[in-house]
Amino acid sequence: MNYPQRIVCLTEETTETLYAIGAEDRIVGISGFTVRPERARKEKPKVSAFTSAKIGKILELKPDLVVGFSDMQADIAAELVRSGVAVHIFNQRTVAGILSMIRTLGGILGLTDQTDAYAQALSDRIEGIRAERAAPNRPRVYFEEWGDPMITGIGWVSELIGIAGGEDIFPERAAEPGARERIIENPEDVIQRKPDIIIGSWCGRKFRPEQVAARPGWRDIPAVANNHLYEIKSPLILQPGPAALTDGLDALCGIIDRVLTSSNS
Repeated sequence: MNYPQRIVCLTEETTETLYAIGAEDRIVGISGFTVRPERARKEKPKVSAFTSAKIGKILELKPDLVVGFSDMQADIAAELVRSGVAVHIFNQRTVAGILSMIRTLGGILGLTDQTDAYAQALSDRIEGIRAERAAPNRPRVYFEEWGDPMITGIGWVSELIGIAGGEDIFPERAAEPGARERIIENPEDVIQRKPDIIIGSWCGRKFRPEQVAARPGWRDIPAVANNHLYEIKSPLILQPGPAALTDGLDALCGIIDRVLTSSNS
């Protein structure tokens, strides 16, 4: 069977996966938003943003497969398909979905052994962290993906908060795949749920904890009163790929440990 050898990755998570398993030589083009691994930006042509792409440049690269993510890239996918290019769109929104994406990518490329081993190593690490941090004292966490409008965290972020030893205050919203459904219309909802920790990851913008703390009525929220407002850079946690399961999870663990240590001192 002839497996794809010239791959364009429209988002970072597939690029990071292929580098992680040593298959970066198959990548011929990447997203301009790719920051992981750092060397990918230096080595590979940038052919797309998130919702737009340089179709002509992609076609010049003669890919035998383009991989993307979600309905947000449907228009790009449709144009490439009309041009005769094979396209696979992933739609992972959970921790299990991220691991499945890694395995599926390996199956498509004939690299099953490598991706299965990589996914299993990630899974084992996650389960080890979950077991280590399964304590009854779980600080309540408000994760903010965007500040105006206020948008709470997506599914895999909510799961990672739990794995790290915290409790997402909006678990019911995390199940919604679209940002529109995760908008917090009334800031009072956050006040009433009394988070111990506020984490901002404003999707490409710098988180401003002082602006969050100054919101009307928020000074009595435990997280604000105790100055437990933190930032996790969006490339670490908002990309549904290896970064979230490694550095993103580690960042959550570090924040929760800091808060628990301060509350016990």
